[in-house]
Amino acid sequence: MNCLFCQIARKEIPAKIIKETENSLAFLDINPVSPGHCLVIPKKHYADLLELPDDQLLDFFKTVKEVVRLLKDKLNPDGFNIGCNNGRSAGQVIDHLHFNIITRYQNDGGKDIQSIVSNPPKESLEEIYQKLTN
Repeated sequence: MNCLFCQIARKEIPAKIIKETENSLAFLDINPVSPGHCLVIPKKHYADLLELPDDQLLDFFKTVKEVVRLLKDKLNPDGFNIGCNNGRSAGQVIDHLHFNIITRYQNDGGKDIQSIVSNPPKESLEEIYQKLTN
């Protein structure tokens, strides 16, 4: 498969790997938006979060948490944005599940995660709630 992240997972393309488990890999982003900006991926190819098997969720999210701890201990950021662009319309460029972990510092010019979209619902919260719970 020509997937860039699969090639990194197979170590066919070099990466600055900072954490590795049996099923997941964390490495520094090649185009970081902040010091320590990194990606966590499953080693096997899954296009998005919905494809990741349930039995790999714990390993994957434990890796995310361990990387956050590592970044906190070594780089001392004030906070983090942790997120996933799931699908093309959400900004996913590489069709391999990956979570961005972005270190945040006071006055770094960044914004919160809610600022990435402005598309308030036309339906009421009650109508949306009913759709989700019925």
